[in-house]
Amino acid sequence: MAKDRSSSDFVTPIRRLLTAVLVLGLIATFIVWRIDSPRVERFRAQVTDRIVPNFDWAMAPVTGTINLVRDFRSYQRIAEQNAELRRELRKMQAWKEAAVQLEQENARLLDLNNVRLDPRLTVISGMVLADSGSPFRQSVLLNVGARDGLVDGWATMDGIGLVGRISGVAENTARVILLTDASSRIPATIQPSGQRAMVAGDNSKNPPVDFLENPDLVRPGDRVFSSGDGGVFPAGLLIGEIAKDPGGRLRVRLAADYERLEFLRVLRHYGNEPVSDTARIITPDLPTAGATAGSASEVRE
Repeated sequence: MAKDRSSSDFVTPIRRLLTAVLVLGLIATFIVWRIDSPRVERFRAQVTDRIVPNFDWAMAPVTGTINLVRDFRSYQRIAEQNAELRRELRKMQAWKEAAVQLEQENARLLDLNNVRLDPRLTVISGMVLADSGSPFRQSVLLNVGARDGLVDGWATMDGIGLVGRISGVAENTARVILLTDASSRIPATIQPSGQRAMVAGDNSKNPPVDFLENPDLVRPGDRVFSSGDGGVFPAGLLIGEIAKDPGGRLRVRLAADYERLEFLRVLRHYGNEPVSDTARIITPDLPTAGATAGSASEVRE
């Protein structure tokens, strides 16, 4: 019992001393780390360089655990994306089958009706070289120009929808003003209601719809096509679909992918031939009064 009491009397002061030294050390470290001085800053840098690398073994389990959690989350996201891609693939296969059937049906109908397509409406493809880089001007530059026969006003499309129009042609390049530019105005038709409207750019990714005849007949999701009014663009080019902004204003969600404009197709469109004499189209040529009188006299003779 005397030995146990003497050992406890010896251990307790040592424990208190070590605790006091640890507390003083922590206080000193805190004070040193709070001092704003170049010398102290160099001292802190030296201490960090000496001590921190030696604790890599202690941080290895924590780092491994963090990496393991990140990998697990990454694999989970990959599995979800894989499932989503499989669903999209099944949908695309169904759409492909429907498109093939519609293409075959369209070819049969064209053959039965002996439809004559406009041979002047051809395309020329170009690569996008650069964009304007300005928030106030939405345009891109193509590597085709006057040497390729480009003319101001021709429509440009990506693989799906209308992108803009040619505005400025050089020998080897051409400037394309996008539908989102503030100077863009495109006459459009909204289907299935057949409403006429104007798609006006405002430097946003979803241009608003102006001059709509009857907004009550238009619903979000309705498709927007070029109307061909003015003779600048051909009719029937897909622009996008109707959507509503938080303020309730009708806008167009463009079909073209403006974030990945790499190649554009320029439509060679020379406009429609104007009709100068409508009477000849409605009725055949009528004989003049002199010719009628001469034919009557010949009959009497």
